[in-house]
Amino acid sequence: MREDEDTAALGDLLMRAARAQRRRWRDVLAPWDLSPHQARALRVVCGSAGTRPSDLAGALRIAPRSATEVADALQARGLVERLPDPTDRRAVVLRPTPAGRRVQAEVDAARAADSRALFERLDPADRAALARALRRLAED
Repeated sequence: MREDEDTAALGDLLMRAARAQRRRWRDVLAPWDLSPHQARALRVVCGSAGTRPSDLAGALRIAPRSATEVADALQARGLVERLPDPTDRRAVVLRPTPAGRRVQAEVDAARAADSRALFERLDPADRAALARALRRLAED
């Protein structure tokens, strides 16, 4: 019974840590008025020469309709644009605007600074052990 209680407590700690990290992430994004989905979508779009909305949905693991809504919000803010897909006239691709690239760089820098502040609580050996453990838990 004790092992089950310890395992349950470990699961609870992992969930608490994940919730705390999500709160931190929302706080980091606040100056740009971006949601976590929008920030992730902008990162995906900035990482390629052109992203189809269906590929964005796959990358974010969300429904295509939801990806369209996220892309619409980013386009309305001038962070991405929709252009004809050069390989398929019937399709469109999302590309970052210069403002989108600037915001993505700023968000990346802010997120890196926040992560440094969070993980500096751990000594290097604990950070390495945490990284190894999380990689194993994240394996499919």
